[in-house]
Amino acid sequence: MLPCAILCGGLATRLRPITEKIPKSLIPINGEPFIAHQLRLLRSNDVEKIVLCVGHLGEMIQKFVGPGTDYGLRVSYSFDGAQLLGTAGAIRKALPLLGEPFFVLYGDSYLTCNYGEVAEAFSSSNSDALMTIYRNEDRFDTSNVEADRGLILRYDKRNRVSRMHHIDYGLSAFKQSIFRELPENEVSDLSELCQKLAASGQLAGYEVKERFYEIGSEKGIQDLERYLTESDTRKEKQSGQTATKI
Repeated sequence: MLPCAILCGGLATRLRPITEKIPKSLIPINGEPFIAHQLRLLRSNDVEKIVLCVGHLGEMIQKFVGPGTDYGLRVSYSFDGAQLLGTAGAIRKALPLLGEPFFVLYGDSYLTCNYGEVAEAFSSSNSDALMTIYRNEDRFDTSNVEADRGLILRYDKRNRVSRMHHIDYGLSAFKQSIFRELPENEVSDLSELCQKLAASGQLAGYEVKERFYEIGSEKGIQDLERYLTESDTRKEKQSGQTATKI
């Protein structure tokens, strides 16, 4: 399975004052830091190598996760340094730690899609970049993607058009060449990069059917906590039924 870079270096200003003392990745979700849920989910999808792109309070994340052995993972860290580099800049700095190609996952996203299918779609796309998308129709957030036949035609978070029925799901796949063209140790944004790739016909798209969960807002946190609680309840019932049959 592809290695995965997780972007968890932002300031998370929407969740202040909580994130003034802890990074967003360590926000408690059902009694456990969010990143613990996220890493277990990745391991259940056969991801083995993780690079955490950290910045604001990143040492706290490193102290909690460590080398990743508690999750059956190999985790390494790429620190922005004195200046936050933005989402694309952080990936550019982490390239020496990543394989070719690799996933990119937002640090506040909990995505229950099939990562193996995404990797396969990327491999067969013959493209250097792929974005997963979800047919959102403005339900969970404002739709920002126009797509057709496996290609992202338009991606724009600011200037929406009526043909945008999908939304950026939060998981992408890239070859290193996409980021090598960016200047080192300079601020650059992943959304802007993907917007340019889409405009030039270089961004493949893969539609997933499962809704996304995120912890970027109070409502998002509540939705995820509800989902995880219901998921645990289903697992307990299934386990009980299996034990009864035995």
